[in-house]
Amino acid sequence: MTATGPGHPLPTPLLATNRVGQHVRVPKTAELVAAHLRRQIVRGELQEGDALPPEAVLMEQFGVSRPTLREAFRVLESEALISVRRGAHGGARVHTPNGDVAARYTALVLEHRHTTLADIHTAHTHLEPTAIRLLATTATDHTLTTLTAHLTATDHALTTPTPDPTDIHTRHLRFHTLLLDTTTNHTLTMITSMLRHILDATTPDTPTPIPDLPTLRHQHTTHHQLLTHLTQHDPDAAETLWRHHLTTTPHTPHQPTTPLDLLGE
Repeated sequence: MTATGPGHPLPTPLLATNRVGQHVRVPKTAELVAAHLRRQIVRGELQEGDALPPEAVLMEQFGVSRPTLREAFRVLESEALISVRRGAHGGARVHTPNGDVAARYTALVLEHRHTTLADIHTAHTHLEPTAIRLLATTATDHTLTTLTAHLTATDHALTTPTPDPTDIHTRHLRFHTLLLDTTTNHTLTMITSMLRHILDATTPDTPTPIPDLPTLRHQHTTHHQLLTHLTQHDPDAAETLWRHHLTTTPHTPHQPTTPLDLLGE
């Protein structure tokens, strides 16, 4: 039976084909409830910010007890797919999957493996130019218009009597994000964004200073050059320029052996 809403009865689980004598693990009821709701969130049947029905309604419609329903909620909370507020005005609200959660778990795996920050930087500077190369072959008029509008706004910010370096730097970071958001390969975009998220989450003793205005102007010129290559659909020029930009843009200095440490003491 196919369900269309969070309050429909659970579908009857199908037993997998197994060899005679092979152990079959029967999922707990809470896992089935969580799987049912997870499926609806991932498939877009439930949207960001949607409120799930009250517990009493879900208990009746799923045919489960309150402890079972709350166990299912805890599973979904651990996956950041819902958030639950207790109390008279509380309830469960939906959160659609995003890369930040995946990045946090990936960072734990990398930290457990004693991965260095230099290792992550190397991966990032190899993957992002590849994403830019792909963008140069697939950029639509809408994508180019979005990037042009952003750079035009930065042009105006740089021509004010007293440009704010922090504001310009923030605009530059936003341009990087826009580039990744507009690539058509979701897998490459996700991996690259995860690495960027991990690097941004590091808290070194000496934070990277905001570049001075001449440096920011030079970076802005590079962004315009990249837009030209994207507009001309020139993947070789776009990739070469962006790889050079990433490897020459100042980052927080790290020794090759500096380990990733997001957990602290």
